[in-house]
Amino acid sequence: MNSSDTLGAQIRDLLTTQGIETPYAKDIGTPNIASIAGWFEQIMGELNLDVSNDDSLRDTPNRVAKMYCQEIFYGLDYDNFPKITTVENKFSYDEMLVTKCQVRSLCEHHFVPFMGSAHISYIPRTKVLGLSKFNRIVDFFSRRPQIQERLTAQIHSTLCHILETEDVAIVIKATHYCVHLRGVQDSTSGTVTSKLSGKFRTVPEARQEFLALTRA
Repeated sequence: MNSSDTLGAQIRDLLTTQGIETPYAKDIGTPNIASIAGWFEQIMGELNLDVSNDDSLRDTPNRVAKMYCQEIFYGLDYDNFPKITTVENKFSYDEMLVTKCQVRSLCEHHFVPFMGSAHISYIPRTKVLGLSKFNRIVDFFSRRPQIQERLTAQIHSTLCHILETEDVAIVIKATHYCVHLRGVQDSTSGTVTSKLSGKFRTVPEARQEFLALTRA
């Protein structure tokens, strides 16, 4: 995976200063897959599943541990922060750009998935960002235990920092399966969060245009 250690460290410090960083218990390090597998095997045992003897269940603890560390929670490690390259806005583009990215994350309250989409817009000043980089940033912050409000704020602040502009807007629409599958069990529910700054907040026409495009 291409990554930027220096930029990742900058983003971590920025989010920590703003009070929107994921709550870490200690300095970030490489998680111990074997330890996680052992704990998960104990959970399965407490659920009275025959992990030791059943060939279908035997490797589940290790599979889950690898999935947590290498796939769905890789965004906890800033060494994995995507390599981001901006280019100079030589062509003086000054209209809003809107892009849509997939969101795939896990609710930090129940470790159950929530999934949806993020509409992101910015009005370039001096920097322009390649389109795929939006997807990578959204995916990085999605791949950790999350709440949607914090995820929205983290992506927004990161893009403001990278693009060197406050003219950034984001709307996330997601389905939370902790609501669908447990508790109230409402299969019709959805959640929308937003974070708008710069012209998207102070210029009504820009705000209206962006929100109209997210509904289109």
